[in-house]
Amino acid sequence: MTSSETPAAPTSRTLPPEALDEWLAALAAELGVDPSLVPTATILDVARDVAHDVARPAAPLSTYLVGLAAAQRAADGEDLAAAVRDAAEQTSALAGRWADRGQE
Repeated sequence: MTSSETPAAPTSRTLPPEALDEWLAALAAELGVDPSLVPTATILDVARDVAHDVARPAAPLSTYLVGLAAAQRAADGEDLAAAVRDAAEQTSALAGRWADRGQE
């Protein structure tokens, strides 16, 4: 690179909040999923709780497991939205207990 060239600004990998719905709609379409089935606030709450109380890398893995658990329960006849809420509550509760175990 010569002195007259300026390096390109690094591309931000952070999605602005206003683009989140657009991204989720595009991904849902790509994956063949109804975007209305994505409880965004619930999943983000779980990710926050796990990242804060357990570890940041545990957040995406935990939300994936919430989805798997809910899908399994829905396949067994449970309402999907209720299964997601329940799995999310269980996950957040475990994360809180996980954080508390170091304070004993």
